[in-house]
Amino acid sequence: MTARRVRIFSSLVGVLLTVACTNYYEIPIETPIRPKLDVSGFQRVLVAGFISGGSEDVDANLETTRLLRSQLRTKSELRVIDTDVLPLMDVAAESRGEGDAPATNGSSDEPPAIREEKDLEPYEHIFADVEYWKRIGEEYQNPLIVTGTVMFTPHSRSGIVQREQEVFDSFGRRRVVPVRTYMERKGFILRPKFIFIDGRTGTTLHSENFREEILYNANQTTPALSSYFELMDRLIPSFLSTLSSQKIKGTRVLLQ
Repeated sequence: MTARRVRIFSSLVGVLLTVACTNYYEIPIETPIRPKLDVSGFQRVLVAGFISGGSEDVDANLETTRLLRSQLRTKSELRVIDTDVLPLMDVAAESRGEGDAPATNGSSDEPPAIREEKDLEPYEHIFADVEYWKRIGEEYQNPLIVTGTVMFTPHSRSGIVQREQEVFDSFGRRRVVPVRTYMERKGFILRPKFIFIDGRTGTTLHSENFREEILYNANQTTPALSSYFELMDRLIPSFLSTLSSQKIKGTRVLLQ
């Protein structure tokens, strides 16, 4: 038994010496991600505009168009076309059949407000209108067209939330303990659907849906526009990865 203990002790000493003499290095790496869509046949991209609804505090159509154009200018090799946002709701309303027309509360001059996702349905046929998108493509020299729908809606939720709380014992020593409390929270949900259309043919090449949610304490006041940009910031990398190669940065640990 004594010899066995000596061998075990010697092995432990060897391991400790090896660890003590080992240097750790963090090496930054970049992993490329191939784009989901082949855009090699295009030189230009037109972010045409969106059919949007939800909160009246944010014009999701205009803000999304501006943001995507800005991102594509700096992170895509395609030339971004600057032009007015297309009035897609009006175009869809004009081309819609009488049987599909939603109620307008006695007014035919302006399309009804879009409050929920189901309110988008009477307008979504515009994205399948090949002739319309082909005409737009001819007008702007056959670009890749980005369009779709954007819903940015207020949201609230109540329930049990776990948070950390500082406590002190009788000797003044501090501890942090988890505490479960009932809270009411409010925020927003962002649901964009990006549709990529070939401006040469008017046909849809690819579409993708996203959903992001953010909640705050009920007593916290956060502007709707700030919440919108925070949510868009989360999904912009996924949008860009559809069109161009992206790199994920990380680190690896090397031993020496």
